Amino acid sequence: MPLFDAYIIVDWSAANTRNTGRDSIWYTVYRREDRYLRRRALANPATRENATTSLGNILARLVKSGRRVLVGFDFPFGYPAGTAARLGFRGLPWRHMWQNVADRVMDDHTNKNNRIDVAEDLNQALTAEPFPFWGNVREETRPYLRRRGRRTHGVNDLAEWRLCDVRGRTTSSVWQLAGAGSVGSQVLTGIPRVWQLRCDPRLALVTHIWPFETGLSYDSRPQIILAEVYPSIIKPIAIPNKPKDAGQIVALARYFADLDEDGRLGALFRGNKDLSPAEKSVVELEEAWVLGVT
Repeated sequence: MPLFDAYIIVDWSAANTRNTGRDSIWYTVYRREDRYLRRRALANPATRENATTSLGNILARLVKSGRRVLVGFDFPFGYPAGTAARLGFRGLPWRHMWQNVADRVMDDHTNKNNRIDVAEDLNQALTAEPFPFWGNVREETRPYLRRRGRRTHGVNDLAEWRLCDVRGRTTSSVWQLAGAGSVGSQVLTGIPRVWQLRCDPRLALVTHIWPFETGLSYDSRPQIILAEVYPSIIKPIAIPNKPKDAGQIVALARYFADLDEDGRLGALFRGNKDLSPAEKSVVELEEAWVLGVT
């Protein structure tokens, strides 16, 4: 019997203005109905606020109907080990980082946001220099954030890559805010929105974030599991008159659904079997993992 009844995959964007089409937000919803997998949505909301509202409403309806849902977002859920401690946080590192980012990032209904200011402030707090965040999208000079040419990571610095980035050979560091393949801005604008869904009164009691609240394993307790995904792990599907982004999320949703039908999806929640106990702890408490990287 499949673990989930529905699968939602979200391709995120950190755009500063309303945006649709290529390099914007896309999401798809697949649902099992009478044993058949059917696509119930392929949407391209123009803003992060619209996307979050729509996803919240969809999830609320699925929960009310008793369905179990896997939701994947295509940006990192965590920062390299030690980031929270460098900021002076004690306790659950991921929880402090998520709340800190959510408190700092202002993101309005037009997509206007202050992510670059937040990254610069974090650089100042972490190192008092323009490091480790880099990739200022604007031309103006900033004392704690460079457009390019930031120094390399040293022995005593926070790592450039998370464990899953190294094992999964992903293409960009969480510290890179702009440029080809960058994900840093998506993290800063995405975490507050995923946290908003996690705290939605309609969803809060039935939602867990993998692997932070579940450990590196499949958790049968929540109706909704929110996870980090990386659509490039599989080949996209060509969809007429739609950009590659749409084909990637459709392909990944089908991939997870097919694995689930065959009883093989649960194994992905265990991550990489070669992780040491110490590495597993880092993943579960701070760095997160990409569902599908084994």
